[in-house]
Amino acid sequence: MIAGEMLNWSDLHPSDGRPALSGAAPAALLEAVLGGGSAGSVLVAGPHSLDLLKVVADRAESVDVLVRSAPDAEEIAEALDVRVFCGSLDHFGAEHGENSYDVVVALDGFARLVGPDTPVLTWTDALAALKARLAPSGRLLLAAENSFGIERLVQPDPTITVPRDEAWARDVAGDVAPPAGFKAVSAVVESAGLTATFAVYPSLDEAEVALAEVSGPFTAAVVARSIAARFTGPTLTDPYRTTQDAIASGLGRELAPGWYFVAGAPSLPSVLPVGAVPTGSGVLLEEQLLAALRIDDHAAVRRTVLAFAEWLRAQDPAIAAVASADNVIADGSSYRVFGDGAKVEGEGDALLVGQLARFVRRSLEAGSRQPWPAGGSLRDLTARLASMAGITVTDELWAGVADGNEPAQPVGAAEQLATIARLSQELADANTQATWFESQLDGIRRSRPYRIGQAVLNPARVVVKRVRRVTR
Repeated sequence: MIAGEMLNWSDLHPSDGRPALSGAAPAALLEAVLGGGSAGSVLVAGPHSLDLLKVVADRAESVDVLVRSAPDAEEIAEALDVRVFCGSLDHFGAEHGENSYDVVVALDGFARLVGPDTPVLTWTDALAALKARLAPSGRLLLAAENSFGIERLVQPDPTITVPRDEAWARDVAGDVAPPAGFKAVSAVVESAGLTATFAVYPSLDEAEVALAEVSGPFTAAVVARSIAARFTGPTLTDPYRTTQDAIASGLGRELAPGWYFVAGAPSLPSVLPVGAVPTGSGVLLEEQLLAALRIDDHAAVRRTVLAFAEWLRAQDPAIAAVASADNVIADGSSYRVFGDGAKVEGEGDALLVGQLARFVRRSLEAGSRQPWPAGGSLRDLTARLASMAGITVTDELWAGVADGNEPAQPVGAAEQLATIARLSQELADANTQATWFESQLDGIRRSRPYRIGQAVLNPARVVVKRVRRVTR
């Protein structure tokens, strides 16, 4: 106990707050920095999961851990052979731990290194306090949370109206939050000697991938999948498409939920974990189809669907089941599976229709541009695409398509409003056309030739009716 500890609090098992740092990305970064041999003395500052602490303990000669929660400190000390200091960073002085560490790890940032009674402590001061405990040739691993990340565009923050227990008020002059924006944070860390930078997705507390460069179609797909998996409830915008568009606009790093900064590491992979992003050329088949739909290129859609159908029919059933449009890379006339996608049940034509139905559903959920009237059902739009591959979607065939059991609608509120606006516009256009046709018909009825024709035909109609009565 070094003072500033929180006795009735847990960051490892929070009842109302962010969980302790975990994920594949921080584990891969620790393994890359600490290496296979001994890492000397290591200080881990902040709540890191027991799995991450074990990664450090297995690779270091000695490990010190600094946490603010007393129950967490006891749990860590019992689970691992490490020395644990319980308290806040401002009380962690030179008399505690080592005077200089070979590695300092703060991949949770600084927000949970202070308590509610911590005096004024800025983010820069916290960084300086950790750097002061670092050996001259030591390595520092730091994380910073983005105050305006992609989640601000995808989902409203409920903590704005309903604060969590950990969201106590901070001193305006001493907020431990990092500077706002990537440029501001980079300026501070570069002056502190931190060089390597990684954009972290989908969040700092559950980081699945860290990227030195956030660009390219495959990177965009991996990041978009992670964001879409995290935000599954009601959203402001479609998480997948919003992330795709942000990266395509060159904002992948600026809108990342957080960043890793590393100092002193000689060389690091560009993607953590290694292999998380596929290599090679090509583009996702889904993006290729959506691009054709946006410009009403029916010929391109027909060619793409027909080529995909021929390729899918030639694949092994296990591969064909996961070869959805969002999980297949199109490289010219060749295709290959992107990764572990959602499995679609069925075989033969049923499987192909199921894969097309999944694409149609995703396009409707994203509110993407369609070259057909809005409001079409999932089955109708799927049948259009299936007909391009020579398949007629019958009731029996459609009954076996899993994606056809539930109606499709836009995921995000923005996409819902866009779809409503398009439906309203199409309805207004239809009303305008109906009014125009009615006016044209009214003009015809008032014309002289029409009246003459009516005068000629009316007596003939009377004769015909009387003849019919007589014959009956």
